Amino acid sequence: MHLEFASEVFRWSARREDFYLAEVPADLSAMIQEMPRPTRGFGSVRVAVTVGGSEWRTSLFPDAESGTYVLPLKRAVRDAEAIGDGDVIAIEIDVLDV
Repeated sequence: MHLEFASEVFRWSARREDFYLAEVPADLSAMIQEMPRPTRGFGSVRVAVTVGGSEWRTSLFPDAESGTYVLPLKRAVRDAEAIGDGDVIAIEIDVLDV
């Protein structure tokens, strides 16, 4: 499943070090949640991600508070794409293991 959306980058306040995330919109999170796939730790979902010219594989994680999935944005990607807290970025995700 291929998904495209825009999301605002935010710093995860539960961590002391800089750890940034982008939220998957509620409607797309619901679609992902309904997809049959192997069970993974913490309810994570393996994905291939494209942001700007950067491509990588990671996992989405469910956010119990919002009921959506969140995408961690590693420092190398943030640096390469000049992404900062509060920026709205275009994201492409391919859900793996479906």
